[in-house]
Amino acid sequence: MIVTTKLRHVRRAATLTNKAMSLSAQPEPQISNDFEEEFQKHHIPISLFQRVFLGIGSAAICIMDPTRPEMIACMGEATGDMAMKYMLRQMENSPEGSEILKKRPRINSKTVDLEKLKTYPEGTLGKIYTDFLKINGVTPDSRSPVSFVEDIELAYVMQRYREVHDLVHTILQMPTNMLGEISVKWVEGIQTKLPMCIGGAVFGPLRLKPKNRDTYKKYYLPWAIRTGMEAKFLLNVYYEQRWEQPLVDLLQELNITPLKIPVK
Repeated sequence: MIVTTKLRHVRRAATLTNKAMSLSAQPEPQISNDFEEEFQKHHIPISLFQRVFLGIGSAAICIMDPTRPEMIACMGEATGDMAMKYMLRQMENSPEGSEILKKRPRINSKTVDLEKLKTYPEGTLGKIYTDFLKINGVTPDSRSPVSFVEDIELAYVMQRYREVHDLVHTILQMPTNMLGEISVKWVEGIQTKLPMCIGGAVFGPLRLKPKNRDTYKKYYLPWAIRTGMEAKFLLNVYYEQRWEQPLVDLLQELNITPLKIPVK
């Protein structure tokens, strides 16, 4: 009976993993700003055993193939409970962060007028953000809905983290190549404590090409660690209210110094 019960749990967990991959691979653009409705639609209750299984399984797949965004998302939800609670406290202790938690704004092509942002003056956050999306070939609609987080407040925090990820790239002026992603993961890992970010920061450099390793160790790594430790908590920025703000002013406000690499 015990063996049968365990097998049933394993099959259930495996089914959930497949469902997570399917949901994450085909994220739905958000027409409504009602996060509670979306939470109920996508939420999948899981047991502690299933959560452990998902965490271990998704982590193993991420190590073997870090280009799997659906598994990275699954790992973040399955292993990030303590980190999400920490992130929530950080936001609750900030007036701007508290406003975000209260209003639960979303960042996607239905809630943000990207065409309008393209017309903003050069140097503003909105203009630089849309430039970043175009140059790197990414879209704000690529972030999958949270499925395996039980608490709706924590689920929103995780969703917000995903949806501002490209904005973090933007303000840090980091592209979506390997060096840029690893650097952003260091900043996010230090600030959010999310295991998936810390894992990406620690193990990501193993995939760097030999010619990039020295540059990473000499410039990117120390800059990313310093930025993560010294910058203000980036989830507390209500980016949607900052589109017209010059990026240089925002960086000064957040205590961020852009990376400078000497030209040889």
